[in-house]
Amino acid sequence: MVNVLELVQDAMSGPAEPILEGSLDRHNRFISEHLRRVFVLIYRIVGNVADAQDLTQEAFIKALQRADQLKDTEKAAHWLSRIATNTAIDFLRRHGRASFTEIDGLAEPLTSPESENPEQVLLRSERQEYLEDGLRLLTERERLALLLRDVEDLPAEEVARRLGCSKATVRSHIANARIKFRRYMEGRKA
Repeated sequence: MVNVLELVQDAMSGPAEPILEGSLDRHNRFISEHLRRVFVLIYRIVGNVADAQDLTQEAFIKALQRADQLKDTEKAAHWLSRIATNTAIDFLRRHGRASFTEIDGLAEPLTSPESENPEQVLLRSERQEYLEDGLRLLTERERLALLLRDVEDLPAEEVARRLGCSKATVRSHIANARIKFRRYMEGRKA
């Protein structure tokens, strides 16, 4: 994966405003703490590794441009998730439905906990691939509604606001997504 940390640092260290050393350390720590989660969130929405990398970089640049709002870590993490989600949704609106590529195409593999043995890594990888295949079966709106509601744990009102539709429509998308996903999971057991 392109080193997003370096790209964000390059973009943030422009001539407009010099970054103090302590602030740079804080920014680096913030990026490294949230990079994987933000990338996975965006990837699940857009379904394309290259686009997810670009959008992850864009989300961090947007967040760090408003670094004064990053003082409370819990609020900053939620705020960053909102920025990432909105960045991905805006991208889909601009470019239409995203095409899916395999996450295996990453130049640098995502790290796994050091305590996992190779068998655990393989099983986790297979589960992840299976879940991604299930998400591909959903329509874009169903996938977005399901991820925002069940993964990001946003209330239905917030999901409706982000998707630009009614709360009833969001509930319908989520119900349809869950039914399709349940059928997909049951098909695996058979």
